[in-house]
Amino acid sequence: MVDREISRRDALKVGGVAAGAVGALALGTPARAKPWSWSPRGSVAGHGAGADPRTVWDPEADPVLADVLEHHNVNRINAELRTWTRNGQPVPKGLPGELRDFIEYARQLPAWTDHAKLAAGFEYNKKHGTIISALYAFASGMMATVIPNEARAVYYSKGGQFFKDRIAKTAKLGYDIGTPTAYQPDGQMIVTCVKTRMIHSAVRHLLPQSPHWPKEHIPISQDDLMVTWHSLPTTIMQKLTEWRIPTPHDESMGYLHGWQVCGHLLGIRDEYIPATWGQANAQAKQVLKPILAPTREGRALAQDLLSLGEQLDLTLLSKPILGAFTRFILGDRIADWIRVPREPVWSPLLEVSWAPFVAVRSGVLGVAPPMDNAYWMFDEFLRQFVLWYMAELHMPISIEIPQHNRHF
Repeated sequence: MVDREISRRDALKVGGVAAGAVGALALGTPARAKPWSWSPRGSVAGHGAGADPRTVWDPEADPVLADVLEHHNVNRINAELRTWTRNGQPVPKGLPGELRDFIEYARQLPAWTDHAKLAAGFEYNKKHGTIISALYAFASGMMATVIPNEARAVYYSKGGQFFKDRIAKTAKLGYDIGTPTAYQPDGQMIVTCVKTRMIHSAVRHLLPQSPHWPKEHIPISQDDLMVTWHSLPTTIMQKLTEWRIPTPHDESMGYLHGWQVCGHLLGIRDEYIPATWGQANAQAKQVLKPILAPTREGRALAQDLLSLGEQLDLTLLSKPILGAFTRFILGDRIADWIRVPREPVWSPLLEVSWAPFVAVRSGVLGVAPPMDNAYWMFDEFLRQFVLWYMAELHMPISIEIPQHNRHF
């Protein structure tokens, strides 16, 4: 079995080069105008072919999921996958053989996994998890609405039609990676990553069949995956650094390492995964910052996101307050793009009081300055945010293979 899996993987890698060459001709005008120049020497692999990631997808997963969608009972497969929730569980026996082989291969941690680093990363999450969770929502989640390829892929796929469910699944990824057993047998992060990788492959197969999608464009390239990856750990660490959150070197590298392993399990090639924060920032400067732009689809998704808190009757998760946090964290330009107005009370309050609040909360300042009302509101906001976040995670969340695009 092992020999068959390895030979299949090697054959698909060869096939992926050809697929990438053909796809490159069909991509049309790229959002990133400059040629690909980031060196694979800065990656966790330390070497690589150096191919432009816009011309590479996931040749290991894509043919398997295309076959599943075209020739198998996907409802039955999803029912089997619902029983697979823990990293150490056997892969369900009722799955088609090729899918089982792929999952067995895809669930393996990379050889460079460092469990001491993962433990240090958990310590960092434990200390600052509430603020990190808020940043996943307001930095990463809202940034996704101004990443044109991601916004369009979400909007026109099944995830755009059932957006609250899609957000809950994204929240699960952020929650799972912060748990002490994330990558251990009784954790769930490996399962979450592999199932998400399969969803990406299914979307690659389905979206070109949508009348609303340009048929010549293959969604969710390696470049798209890297852009989304940078909207998470790279953007989060940039904000934490800006807010002067205490970050010991070992915990900083541990936090990065957890996301490096996540990137590998999501199907990002090791030659594209940055080895250090310096390399991550350099790569993000090339692939993330230049492509941010407003789209009609992104604006619609942003408004959906800002309305989610109102469904739980939590007063500090109102649309204006969520909008104020979005503007404060992502800046005026992005807020203007997605038509988030400046909030007359919360926007100036955040600009004046958030930095000292975070300094007190993270132990940098021992005594709070005399702004009790503002500090209470910030603490209450984070409390209500965690209530909403945990309420979503306590709902049954099943990451399943989609069978159709968004219905209009």
